[in-house]
Amino acid sequence: MTTLAYFAWELAHRGDTPCVRDDHTALTYRQFADRVDAAAAHLQSIGVRRGDVVATILPNRVELLVCLMAAWRLGAAATPVNPAFTATEAGYQLDDADARIVVGRTPGGPIGDRIEIGPEELRTEPDTAWSAPEPPEPDDVALLIYTSGSTGSPKGVEQTHGNVAYMTTAVAEHMEVGADDHALLILPLFHSNAIFVSFLPMMAVGGRLSVTGTFSVRRFFTDVATLRPTYFSAVPTIYALLTSSPDITDADVDSLRFAICGAAPISKELLDAAESALGVTIVEGYGLTEGKCVSACNPRSDVRKLGTVGIPLPGQRIDVVDSTGAPVPTGESGEVVISGPNVMRGYLHRPDATAATVIDGRLHTGDIGVLDADGYLSIVDRIKDMIIRGGENVYPKEIEAAITTHPDVLECAVVGGPDPILGEVPIAFVVTYPNTTLHRDELAAHLRDIVTKAKRPTEIHLVDVLPRNPVGKIDKPSLRQQTRIPARTTPARLTSPA
Repeated sequence: MTTLAYFAWELAHRGDTPCVRDDHTALTYRQFADRVDAAAAHLQSIGVRRGDVVATILPNRVELLVCLMAAWRLGAAATPVNPAFTATEAGYQLDDADARIVVGRTPGGPIGDRIEIGPEELRTEPDTAWSAPEPPEPDDVALLIYTSGSTGSPKGVEQTHGNVAYMTTAVAEHMEVGADDHALLILPLFHSNAIFVSFLPMMAVGGRLSVTGTFSVRRFFTDVATLRPTYFSAVPTIYALLTSSPDITDADVDSLRFAICGAAPISKELLDAAESALGVTIVEGYGLTEGKCVSACNPRSDVRKLGTVGIPLPGQRIDVVDSTGAPVPTGESGEVVISGPNVMRGYLHRPDATAATVIDGRLHTGDIGVLDADGYLSIVDRIKDMIIRGGENVYPKEIEAAITTHPDVLECAVVGGPDPILGEVPIAFVVTYPNTTLHRDELAAHLRDIVTKAKRPTEIHLVDVLPRNPVGKIDKPSLRQQTRIPARTTPARLTSPA
């Protein structure tokens, strides 16, 4: 499979086998393929041509998936927009992507001559006289997925048909999924994880996909009990919510064979607790939007090393390099760089940013990692998140790992805050399990036996929740901003800065 242009047509040959469902619609493979061709013919009739961009502003639902494949049938690219965006945020993405068509409703109403149609307006019956145009080339753009923008304006990541086809088959192979598998899709479809880990692998192997609406813990357990999925993919926050819920005690999750954790690091303690509570193996993976979401993942049936993000997916190579780009010795830390058919074509309209990120075909991730002798990757931290305390490098991820060893800690985040003497010091934001009474002094005492003085947070904030960006990652820029507000209410310093 080099492109996805005829993917939907191939799906039709699976006939009446269940394919995809949401809260309102259930389609067989033949019905889904027909819906794709009907939508493609409709989009073509209102002007969509090869190379155009079709935007969706929709919650998770079957029509969003139909639109993705319909765009590919026409040789167009698709850009899913977060339906919770404000008019300003949505307008930025639509303008940057130069989207001709929007399926859904733009906040504040359509702008300019852009055509907007509701999902209920899409044709559902194929025209027997319609035929798809010439298929796109592998290097043509299939998806424009926008980064979260934590370091500036969001950037459109150009994911080609070749990228998408490769990632679909590589994930299916690595995860060992087949036609008897059933994915429960709970993550947002404007992000790569839901597309590449849940949707497309099931389409490739003839499995089933159930698309759920807004996530809630109670709904998750109800869906698993009634729909009987075999796997799901989630972020650490969701595992923390599931593990801390009283509903998990009586939950019927016997259909699950495994689960996947990605998008952000998960502590060993939370991973152990979630595996024990759900009774399934959770494989942790790692990747960037620029690398199609998954570059490394622990295997399901081979050696699984907790604390690592596993081995490279088939066809990819991961190196750890120094500042000159040369590989560092095994077991030493450096920047993680990735090469293979998953590497993006580039950032849309940003040649300088592309040139700084993809160098000699290798994707420079900005992550600090370590490879062991078996090729398993451990992520130490983000280069930009590193705290320089009095000239000493301090990695927040190491401090976070220490904090989560306390049994009352559900999750935490550590960021660098300003200090007039040392430049930066670590500051922790901690969420505890419900019905616990952890005091920050108790947590500070717990850390004294685990990390050296330079790594101990000078402030510990016990908070109800941690801020998140649209894809569920902890919003560390927001936390850093909080440390720079002079009038904030802060606890007494817990350790001497000296």
